[in-house]
Order: sequence, then structure tokens, then C-alpha cells
Amino acid sequence: MPADQRTKAEAFRKLHEGPGAFVIANVWDAGSARIMAGHGFKALATSSGAAAGTLGRADGRMSRAEAMAHARTIAAATELPVSGDLENGFGDTPEDAATTIREAAAAGLCGASIEDYSGKVIYPLDLARKRIEAAVAAARSLPHAFVLTARSENFLRGKVDLDDTIRRLKAFEAAGADVLMAPALPDLAAVRQVCQSLTKPVNYMVGIPGKTTAKSDIEAAGVRRISVATSLYRAAMTGLIEAAREIQEKGTFTYVDRALPTGEIIKNFER
Repeated sequence: MPADQRTKAEAFRKLHEGPGAFVIANVWDAGSARIMAGHGFKALATSSGAAAGTLGRADGRMSRAEAMAHARTIAAATELPVSGDLENGFGDTPEDAATTIREAAAAGLCGASIEDYSGKVIYPLDLARKRIEAAVAAARSLPHAFVLTARSENFLRGKVDLDDTIRRLKAFEAAGADVLMAPALPDLAAVRQVCQSLTKPVNYMVGIPGKTTAKSDIEAAGVRRISVATSLYRAAMTGLIEAAREIQEKGTFTYVDRALPTGEIIKNFER
């Protein structure tokens, strides 16, 4: 195992020890990875939705092999530790989750998340727990640190049940997960309740329109890591789509005056 991955993995693990919370930037290619690294972020993550977007697909439409190739490109682009958004591990069984974690480490990742959603349904708790146990066992078999994040997808998938979400996160914590995550919690009171119910670090996901909250407030609720999901990718694509609409609908090119010069963008790659 390359020493640099070992070093990056240990640095990533220590970021979760605090003090306070850190923001992990979800990127979608080598260029965005280097730009975020140049702007002072301490760690990066992939985003399954943004990754699929680079292939012109919707979220959930990538194979394991495609996701690993994508992760490998991003991990090689920067000296920062990178964590992978690896959906359900690209299969329903515990061994699927374990295989994905082993391949993620081989691709250069220092951590990854595994969720309890199949793409169609939320897994029964017993199966969800066994999948996290298998992922944890695979992570612990590696010759370096690997931060395993377990996600309860209830609120993101329309199951508005905080008690069940906490029950699942507690089960994943007992299974050995290093970080717990429940995207789309309704408010900071729910975030605070989740954090108080667990002993391991909690990841809060920014990125849902109308539910943005300041870092200081999220940190005060007990969160240790803040991810931004597809929001950076969406911000970039918004600029692209707005420029295309201006050309097609107005026949003007004023977006050129708002865009950063190429030289200034390239400087971000060199920081």
C-alpha cells in the first residue's frame, strides 16, 4: 500500500476527532478536485449524483466498475484524502458491500459511505446491519485507516420517521461504522437529537434547497463533518445551462463577462 495513501487515510481519520466540524467538498472530476483543494478544503468526497452526471446519467445509474474508475481519477488528482459516495455498495448482499469497500481502497479512497437503500426500497434493519458489518470487516482488513460511513436513507426516500432513523444509526454504530449519516433530516432539532443519540461522529448533508443552514449552527448541533452532496456540481451546471439559454433564447453572450478568465481558473489547478 503506498505510503501516501496511508498518510492521507490517517489524516482523514483524525479530521473526525475535532475540534468542531469540517466541511468535506463533494467533487466530480480531477479539475473540481484540484480547485477545491486549492481553496483550503482538508478532504474531498465523490457524489454519486455528480459522478453519474459526468456520464450524462441520473443518480444510481453507474456500475461499480464505473464508480471505481471515477474515484480513482479523483483520488489521483490531489494530495487530499478522498471518501467515496458508493450508494448501496452496488448490490444487496453483505458481500457486495464488502467487495465495494475493498475495491474502493484499491482505487485510492480513504473512506466511503454505504447506505441502507437498494435503489427501490429501504432494506430491513437486520439486513442493513449485516451489510454494514461486512463493510466494516472489509475496512478493518486493510493495511491503513479507512473511514466507513453508514447512511440511513429514511428521510431522503420519503420515510419520515426519526425514531426508526435513530434506531438504524445506533445499529450501524454498534456494527462498527466510524461515521453515521442521515440525509434530509427536517431541522436542527432533529440533527441535535441524532447527534445526542450516538457516540460516533455524525455527517450532516447540505444541499437540499430551502434547508441551508450556517456551518456554525450545524456545528453547534453536534455535527463533526458537513458534506455538500451534489450542490457544487449543480452550481457549476447552473452556470452552464444559464449560458446556453442566453445564447439560444436571447442571442447574446453576456455570460462571457461574468465568467472567470481561463488563466484564473488554471491558477486554481496549480495551488
